[in-house]
Amino acid sequence: MSFSFIMHHFSLNCKGKIWSVQQPAVMAILNLTPDSFYDGGAYSSEKKILKQVEKFVNEGADIVDIGGVSTRLSADIISVDAELNRVLKPIQLIHHYFPNVRLSIDTYSSKVAEYAVQSGVSIINDITGGTNDTAIFEVAHTHRCPIILMHIQGTVHTMHQRTNYVNILTDIYDFFVQQIGYATKIGIKDVIVDVGFGFSKTMEQNYTLLKHLAVFQQLDKPILVGLSRKSMFYKLLQTSPDKALNATTVAHTIALQNGASFLRVHDVKEAKECITIYQQMQQL
Repeated sequence: MSFSFIMHHFSLNCKGKIWSVQQPAVMAILNLTPDSFYDGGAYSSEKKILKQVEKFVNEGADIVDIGGVSTRLSADIISVDAELNRVLKPIQLIHHYFPNVRLSIDTYSSKVAEYAVQSGVSIINDITGGTNDTAIFEVAHTHRCPIILMHIQGTVHTMHQRTNYVNILTDIYDFFVQQIGYATKIGIKDVIVDVGFGFSKTMEQNYTLLKHLAVFQQLDKPILVGLSRKSMFYKLLQTSPDKALNATTVAHTIALQNGASFLRVHDVKEAKECITIYQQMQQL
């Protein structure tokens, strides 16, 4: 199945500031966790955090996505207050030194989202697609923040075991129809969808989604993909996350060709180069 229209030109209202997106954008991952699968514990001081954000900015990141909870299999479960302790000061620090940098908060807690938005964040990224804490929709609506809705099955504690589908494409499509409908009903206009590579999916299911990602263009919402250095690559290639950059770039190329408008990445420079080449091809 192919689609001639790819949504790379659209506008987002980020707390009253209109962002006119003219080409695929890069979301840089800043994990403030000790146990994330790739870079857990790497940014343990203010100096390291600011240095990494500066690197992201210099390499052309459009968004810096800040997260305080690891979602890898068997990751530690922490309280909302512990999550706040991890992310609030860094958000305030980054917003102070880089006031023009677009920040997003990677959380499924409405309380964390509320405090993060008050501290400088303008985009909410919820890996549960609004199913864990429905009040997160109200936070997005009140502060006029775009919300990224990712697909999972089950809860954050059971999602890695929930991989059964009647039809993975239609089941996930129906999930988004439902959650977008909920967001629209309360007045949220800017929704971004993320099919959730690696969450509630087997390796084969991940590749099915990548191959048929264009199906989700019919939702008429921008598509974000989180493919960076994931196990669907390094397990297939029998390597490790630190050696999965080349595979990630290949997958990013496929995703762009199938309608992705946002790449959520650890490696900004390489993602921007991938987009540049893709854009050049599109102009011919």
